[in-house]
Amino acid sequence: MKSSIQYITLFLLGFFMMAGSAFAQFDRDLQYYTYPDQRGLNQFEAPFETDVEFDGVNVRIGGANTLQFQGLSQDNAGPWQTGVDENGEPIMSTLPDLESNFNLATSNLDLDVALGDGLRMHLRTYLTSQHHTEAYVKSGYMQVDRLDFIQEGLLSGLMDKIRIKVGHMELNYGDAHFRRSDNAFAIHNPFVGNYLMDSFTTEVAGELYYYNEGLLAMFGVSNGKLNQSVEAGDIKTHATVYGKLGYEKKMGDALHLRLTGSILNVSNSSSIYLYSGDRAGARYYDVIEAGNFRSGRIAPSFTPGRGATPAAGEMTAIMINPFVKVGGLEFFGLYENATGKIKNGVDDSRTYNQYGAELLYRFGANENVYLGGRYNYVDGESLNGDLEVDRFNIGGGWFLTKNVLAKLEYVKQSYDGEAYVDGPYDNAEFDGVMLEAVISF
Repeated sequence: MKSSIQYITLFLLGFFMMAGSAFAQFDRDLQYYTYPDQRGLNQFEAPFETDVEFDGVNVRIGGANTLQFQGLSQDNAGPWQTGVDENGEPIMSTLPDLESNFNLATSNLDLDVALGDGLRMHLRTYLTSQHHTEAYVKSGYMQVDRLDFIQEGLLSGLMDKIRIKVGHMELNYGDAHFRRSDNAFAIHNPFVGNYLMDSFTTEVAGELYYYNEGLLAMFGVSNGKLNQSVEAGDIKTHATVYGKLGYEKKMGDALHLRLTGSILNVSNSSSIYLYSGDRAGARYYDVIEAGNFRSGRIAPSFTPGRGATPAAGEMTAIMINPFVKVGGLEFFGLYENATGKIKNGVDDSRTYNQYGAELLYRFGANENVYLGGRYNYVDGESLNGDLEVDRFNIGGGWFLTKNVLAKLEYVKQSYDGEAYVDGPYDNAEFDGVMLEAVISF
């Protein structure tokens, strides 16, 4: 207990020192741009209207740094058998103990460039993450909101309602990805972890948007590949097709309503990445399965996986997201259904369902403090049997400035079902306290 208090004290001292040194406020205005700080909360898609005038090529350098203190413990029904020794005796394993300590600090670097009137480029690089301690590019895209860079006033009436995005980029499926932690970019996530079924992937894609007085429609196509290659494989990957339809209404600071439905279809692929596309890693480190950089998440699989006989898979996923903010009271909901199968004539269609609800209350000067809770539940049919996983978060946060956020939460996650019998997840659970310090600019 004494050592935990010492660690927490060190965490707080280090955080306030970081906050004090974060003096470079990069407030440079860009057209059709979501700010990566408190001003961007509940923005969802980048705004479709702008008051910013283009006055030449404009480069905005930003980024994020996040540090966590993890105080979790874990348990299961073990021990469980992992093999036999040379005498034929069973080899039994147990869960390792977790200690309260710091996780690896994570960092992002962002480049946003206004290239022309209504033409913007975005590029994000993970400088360090749980899964990769070396820097690598996460994604980048070109966003087109006007065609004045070709000819002034070209199709201006149409472009007032149309947006085009192309790149190797994060697919706009569902609304949960707007509130998730993207490696170090965690300032728009009111809690530490992302949802159990973390629907996030980066693929070469193009998206066409239509927006008119709150009505939103989007159609997208990607090549279905996380890692790009022109080499032909045993299984031909078909294009992934996805879309979103929704309505959003704002009445100043008093009321904000939004309801969207999304669908994504993979018709033929040897690897489906929607729930395994995050290469940075989960936010709860080494829980239940040490060394698994996606620990704590549930990734529905409709393909055979590595080492198995190649076979094509298919999947259709839908997500519905209501959002309501009345004054300082905020609700975000999630329902998701993913159905698919391995197309080898043996595997029947299987289904996963996800439910989530967040309730927050923001208060104080500029709503710089919040308290709330989140409940997240998944049930599914894996190849090994049925499973059920639930997670409960309760906590809050404090925006010291619009660029600096401190979070504190209690989290508990439990596993159950036939799929987990006689393994590390058999009646497993973890719980404890998380502290997270975020700087984003």
